[in-house]
Amino acid sequence: MLAFLLSFLVVADVIGRVLFNSPVKGTPEIVSISIVIICYLQAGYAIRSGGMLHVDAFISALPQRVRDVLGIIGAVLGVLFFGLILWGSFEFAAHAWTSNEFEGEGALRVPVWPARFIIILGAALAVLNYLLLVIEGVRAFLAGGSSAGGRSH
Repeated sequence: MLAFLLSFLVVADVIGRVLFNSPVKGTPEIVSISIVIICYLQAGYAIRSGGMLHVDAFISALPQRVRDVLGIIGAVLGVLFFGLILWGSFEFAAHAWTSNEFEGEGALRVPVWPARFIIILGAALAVLNYLLLVIEGVRAFLAGGSSAGGRSH
């Protein structure tokens, strides 16, 4: 929904800039913060639905058990990566909240704290989803089945 609404803002900004020499004030700030929000809010879904980046050409040539182990390793690395983002974001979010940090100058100043806290939320959901993938992968590996969970990798 946010991306859909942003498209109208960008079109209005371009039309205002070209036709009336008056762009919509604050468009760059709103768009930059919204992109961060969109990316982090969809990360958990992308992980869970199997939509994260895969190199199928390399993986498909390997035996299923090796693919399962690589899937577990990838999920553990995902936990570590998003865990580091989560751990490193608390201080920035607290600072944005307490200092009333804004993006932009002049006519429109956009508060930064919502995006900072959404980074924490999105990273936490990503860690949770990767942890679930690790658990599912280990269970399937120990049971001798595929950890693909019905998804093709």
